[in-house]
Amino acid sequence: MRYWECVLDTPSEEIDARCDELAGLGVGGFVVENEEDFRNFLENNHQYWDYVDQELEDRFAGISRLKFYVTDDADGQAVLQQVRTRYPDVAVSTVEDSDWENNWREYYKPIEVGERLVVVPEWEEIPAGGRLPLRLDPGLIFGTGSHATTRMCLQALEDYAGRGKRVLDLGCGSGILGIGALVLGCDSCLGCDIDPKAPDVAAANAALNNFGPDRIRIVAGDVIADASLRRTFGTGYDIVLANIVSDVIIPLSVHVPAFLRHDSVFITSGIIEGRQAEVEAAIEKAGFRIVRHLYEEDWHCFVAELA
Repeated sequence: MRYWECVLDTPSEEIDARCDELAGLGVGGFVVENEEDFRNFLENNHQYWDYVDQELEDRFAGISRLKFYVTDDADGQAVLQQVRTRYPDVAVSTVEDSDWENNWREYYKPIEVGERLVVVPEWEEIPAGGRLPLRLDPGLIFGTGSHATTRMCLQALEDYAGRGKRVLDLGCGSGILGIGALVLGCDSCLGCDIDPKAPDVAAANAALNNFGPDRIRIVAGDVIADASLRRTFGTGYDIVLANIVSDVIIPLSVHVPAFLRHDSVFITSGIIEGRQAEVEAAIEKAGFRIVRHLYEEDWHCFVAELA
């Protein structure tokens, strides 16, 4: 079915009133693109700062507009006519609705990572070649294998994962790193993420790889702020993973040694170019020595052992 995409430049202070007015004309839903809202989101979500590049900032610069869709039929034409009568400057273009719900899937294909793994979206066939498949349903939580930070963590993990090893994944998101550890032979993984959706998402992805709660368990909470939560994790882990952002890795580093065995490893990424020196200093201050430094697409990954 074909739709009309309508875009209306709108002063920020008039967005609510215009939404109410357009709803009265028969418009069913809106997308609000507003620089002020974008800035407010970033101010209240510092953990995402490193993932906002200049291109994304430019998209919202000076922007305040409403976007909405009406069907290309008699009912939709009637709504569009009323909108145009009230707002002659509305910009209109056509879009085809072939399958909006599933078209995004075409952008996710199997991704080879390191020497041994291939990340395979749930709906794709496992490619030939002998790599170990890591099944994933890309969703709204960070961690699909396409980002450089995730790839570097999985690449580093290949050198340390193995039978008998216990893994702690801090900021686990989709569960991809912990699941990757199990695919590579580790015995178990405990994951934690501040996002309350993470346990369900990660458990679903684990199930795609035939791992149940006996192998992987995910909890939601703030590792840095909640000392009681940290105590529930225990100690004796062979590998601690943290693919987050610099502003979280720095305060987190001081807590990581308590989770580790004496001969274990800390793999961390999410470190944007320009922040690597201060993150490295924080890791070393926490009692580690950097044994490997990976770099890809302006992102850094450190592998550290207790000094």
